[in-house]
Amino acid sequence: MHDDIALIRRMVEFYSPATEEAETSAFLVDAMRQRGFTAHRDEVGNAVGEIGSGDRHIALIGHIDTAPGIVPVREEDGVLYGRGSVDAKGSFATFVCAASRLKEVTDARITVVGAVEEECPTSRGAWHLVDKMHPDCVVIGEPSGWDNITIGYKGIVGFRYRKVQPNAHFAGNNVRAGEQAIDLYNALAAYTAARAGKGEFDSPRLELRRFLADDDGLMDTAETYLAVRVPPAFDIEGLISFVTAAAGDAEVVCDQRLEGVVTSKNTPVIRAFLKGIRGAGGRPTFKKKTGTSDMCVVGPAWDCPIVAYGPGDSRLDHTPDEHLSLDEYTRAIDVLTSALKELVK
Repeated sequence: MHDDIALIRRMVEFYSPATEEAETSAFLVDAMRQRGFTAHRDEVGNAVGEIGSGDRHIALIGHIDTAPGIVPVREEDGVLYGRGSVDAKGSFATFVCAASRLKEVTDARITVVGAVEEECPTSRGAWHLVDKMHPDCVVIGEPSGWDNITIGYKGIVGFRYRKVQPNAHFAGNNVRAGEQAIDLYNALAAYTAARAGKGEFDSPRLELRRFLADDDGLMDTAETYLAVRVPPAFDIEGLISFVTAAAGDAEVVCDQRLEGVVTSKNTPVIRAFLKGIRGAGGRPTFKKKTGTSDMCVVGPAWDCPIVAYGPGDSRLDHTPDEHLSLDEYTRAIDVLTSALKELVK
């Protein structure tokens, strides 16, 4: 247990916002080798470890980048504070610790991947894996709570908007670039509201990520980033067409497009987790998340049983108070170990 806690603490001590994961990745390769994995960094910087042998293939895919912002690392009353403790280094450390307990497995291979750039539109680490492997089942590392299983995520469509026009006096009747950007936001808010479903997971949700309006005396400029979280089966083509038309002559680039996903509850991987959680004294529940994860990248591509699992409260993601209960972390390791043992039988 001490080594398991030392692993997550050391991971959190590395500051690794998206695109700056190299030091963390190198550390993890070495840490996995010490635990009996065959490990390496792949072409895009993912930390990849493999253990066991056999025809069946289980993939555990977490991400090792974090949202930006330094949260001072400290351990207090059994709680680890620090950026990434919940989202999602805690989940990846859980993968490494659990898989390392199955060193002698001969009926299956377990591949553990610490993916890069999940916290930015590229999802570079996950996309790199799509054509590199075709596992029989997958666990995505994201906080669900030790006794919960995540079976669905919303997708996301992101738009970079930029409007530049000749400057004019404020007292005139011209429409400023910033006002035009606001008009687009309001139009898109109405568009998404008109397509609301029965609940939050079934409804699109508009997010204003960034907004800037300025002029240099010659040119009037507005820049904004708008994202729409979309439920499974949402008409993404229709959304893109609407935004393009509503933006008029402004520059609009759709730089992220992921479908929402929901997996079946009746799969071997679900049954394995249900048994593991119940065996640890928990009452498992299923969650559908309103955020987006690498499940939305690899799930549709591989079309195999898939869930997301990991310790921590996802409401703490990206917050200045991000922290993880170490008791929950060790419980999650036990649950995942049990689930993996079921899957390799």
